[in-house]
Amino acid sequence: MALLLVSGCRSVPDEGGGGAPIVIGTANVLTHLDPAGAYDSGSWALYSNVYQSLLTFEPGAPAPRPDAAEKCGFTDSGLLTYRCLLRDGLEFSNGKRVTGTAVKHSFDRILRINDPLGPGPLLANLESVEAHGSVVTFHLKTADATWPSKIATGAGSIVDPSVYPSDELRTVREVTGSGPYVISSRSEDRIDLEPNPRYQGAVPGGGGAPIRIRYYQEAQEVEAAWRAGTVDVAYRGLPSATLAKLDENSPDLRLSIGQSTEAHYLAVNLRRKGNPLADVAARRAVAALVDRGHLAGTVYGRTVTPLYSLIPQGITGHSTAFFDAYPEADPRYARRLLASAGIPTPARFTLGHQSGTAALEAKELERQLEALGVFEVTLVEEPDWPTYQKRYARGEFDAFLTGWSPDFPDPETFTQPLVGPDNVLNNGFSSPEISTAIRKTQQQTDRALTMDQFRVIQRAVATSVPLVPLWQKKDYVVTRPDVGGGQYLADGTGICRLWELSRL
Repeated sequence: MALLLVSGCRSVPDEGGGGAPIVIGTANVLTHLDPAGAYDSGSWALYSNVYQSLLTFEPGAPAPRPDAAEKCGFTDSGLLTYRCLLRDGLEFSNGKRVTGTAVKHSFDRILRINDPLGPGPLLANLESVEAHGSVVTFHLKTADATWPSKIATGAGSIVDPSVYPSDELRTVREVTGSGPYVISSRSEDRIDLEPNPRYQGAVPGGGGAPIRIRYYQEAQEVEAAWRAGTVDVAYRGLPSATLAKLDENSPDLRLSIGQSTEAHYLAVNLRRKGNPLADVAARRAVAALVDRGHLAGTVYGRTVTPLYSLIPQGITGHSTAFFDAYPEADPRYARRLLASAGIPTPARFTLGHQSGTAALEAKELERQLEALGVFEVTLVEEPDWPTYQKRYARGEFDAFLTGWSPDFPDPETFTQPLVGPDNVLNNGFSSPEISTAIRKTQQQTDRALTMDQFRVIQRAVATSVPLVPLWQKKDYVVTRPDVGGGQYLADGTGICRLWELSRL
C-alpha cells in the first residue's frame, strides 16, 4: 500500500493563471462558510485562513497574541470585563473597514442565530458586547480566564455587517473576511485561495502560496488522488491501513507525524425515551466492555492512541480516570452492573456512526459490547457529516460516535463544550459537581493551579459516564518532496496555517 501511495506523477493545476497552486486533498468536511453555522474542524480549518479574529495563536503557543487587535486585556481583577483595541486600517476583502461595530455584530449574531451546528456553546458565557470606535468590550456572565483563547478561535471570526445578516446565516457561496487569504473560486468539491492583498495582522507578510483545497467524501478517494498525482498534500484523509505503512525515510514524500489532541468518544443520549443507557449502571457497563487497545490495533493499525479520560494526552491536566475505574474489558462485571440495577439482558440500544473507517469501528464496538449477551446493539449508519450532526443533535440515536478537536490549547476546551451546561453533544447531560468545577477552573488565570479541579471533572465523568473516551489521533500530513510547511497544518492550537505551505 505504501508503494502505491508514493507512486504517481507530479501534481498539476486544473486551470492556468497565477502559478501552480499547492493542492491539498482532505476528507475533512466543510459544512458551512458562515462562522455562525459551523463548529467543526473542517470548517474552522478554512476560517483561520479567510477570516480574522481579534487574537490568534502562534505555533505551539499556550496563549494567544493579537491579530485584528492591537492589544487586548482584562480590565478588572474579577475577569468579567475584557477589552480590545483594533488595529488601524483593517479592511474586509470587499474594501469595507473592519470596525468595532463589525466585531460586535459578529459575536451578537452567533448568539442570536443560535444555530444547532454553530459555535454558540463556546460563547455561552458572553453577557454583552460594546463597541465604541475601535474599542470593543466584552462583558462576561461569570469569570473566565480562558476568554482570550475562545475569541481566538473560529467563533471569533469577524464578518462584515453589510453582507452577513444579524438574524440568519448567509446563504450565498462567498466569503467576505479580512484573513490572509481570499477565495478566488469554488465548486462543490473545490476551493481556490489566493493571498489577500488587504490583510494586516499577525501573519508576517500576509498569505503564502496560492492554495487549492479538494474535498473528498472518503479516505480512499484522497489516497486515489495522491496516487494519481492530482494533490500535493494529503491532510486528514488517508486510510489508517495506508498511514500505518508509510515510510518516514522515503525520498518520494515528506511525512509529518505528531501526537494530535483530537479525541474520539462514544457519547450517550440521555434525552431519548426508552434508552437503557439513561441508567448510569448501563453506561458504566458500556465503559467496562470497551477494549481500546484492540480497537486501536485492529481497526486503526496503531495510528491512534487509546484514550482513558475526557482530556487527552498532551493537554495539561490529563488523567487516566477511565482506566482507574475500568482497568480492563470485563463482560462479567458489566453483567453484574446491569443485574444490580434490575436491567434485563441483553439491553438493546442503537449506535449511530458514519461510513468508512467509522463503520469498521462501530462494528468492532458492537462485537465488544455484545460479549456474554450484555447488550444488543443496532448500528445506524449516516454517511453525510452535516446530516449526522443534525441527527444526533435531534436525539435520533441512543449512543453515537463523535470526535472533538481542541478549540485552543487548554483543558477547558474539553470540559465546558463536552460535559458542561448546554454542551455541544446535545445529549441532555448535566452535573452540578462538574459545572461547579468548570466554573472554578475558569476563575483561575494561573492555569497550573487548575489541575486538581480538572482531575475532579475527569473522575466525575468516569463515574457518571455521559461519554466514553475511545482514542486520540496521531496527526499525519503527507506532502510531495518539494512542498514544505506541512507540519504547521495541525499543531494543537486549532489553527490550520495554509500560509506556511511553500514550494521548496
